[in-house]
Amino acid sequence: MFVLSALATKIAKEINPDFQIGCMLAAGQYYPDSANPLDVQEAADKNREIFFFSDVQVRGYYPSFALKKQEREGIVIPFEPGDTELLRDNTVDFVSISNYQSRVAKAEQSSDTAYVAGNLFASVKNPYLPTTQWGWQIDPQGLRITLNSLWDRYQKPLFIVENGLGAKDELLADGTVDDHYRIDYLRAHIKAMKEAVELDGVSLIGYTTWGCIDLISASSGQMSKRYGFIYVDLDDAGKGTLDRYRKNSFYWYKAVIASNGEIV
Repeated sequence: MFVLSALATKIAKEINPDFQIGCMLAAGQYYPDSANPLDVQEAADKNREIFFFSDVQVRGYYPSFALKKQEREGIVIPFEPGDTELLRDNTVDFVSISNYQSRVAKAEQSSDTAYVAGNLFASVKNPYLPTTQWGWQIDPQGLRITLNSLWDRYQKPLFIVENGLGAKDELLADGTVDDHYRIDYLRAHIKAMKEAVELDGVSLIGYTTWGCIDLISASSGQMSKRYGFIYVDLDDAGKGTLDRYRKNSFYWYKAVIASNGEIV
């Protein structure tokens, strides 16, 4: 897959050298559960597992920690002639990320260790963070931390392509949806994003939310887990009119876009 990605980048650049090609990472910082060095090491290891994919696509070679793991586990990747050069010469121009929550790593877990849900990864519960109705922990500061980690690691422009809140929205009789909680979530994350740019010097080329309109949640298979600015009249059983209604967040985000993020 890495070779194919590099080949796609090569072909795109041959079509137009000005094309900007990026990779995409499901990013969310792992924090150590405590100051115990074992927890710190566990968090570092978990973060490197996430960074592995972008390490190859940004740097053009397999990182040493991944090579050592392959060696320990007896994994031999059959490189064909030219693969090494293809990876090296066709790295990406930017790194895009999805970000919904941070995570916590603990070296020694027990039966009473509390966990929280996530889109791809379960995590040890962080007692300092609130959770969504689906148990995902809300951490706008974690977005700033994640952006800094990626910027420090790669010095490549970043692009946030997914960020949003899944919630049970209620359509009122007058056709409105008061989703102030979604506005609060996005406002806090946009603020953290701006701090990463203006205070930390992170190069960020864009921000898009997940998502514009309600659709079936990929993580839970539910329509009731809504992310959009537009409400769709459909329930988890597939029943409804499919009529669409602008939520309060629709008008708020419209103003955010018009002001380029100044009105938050």
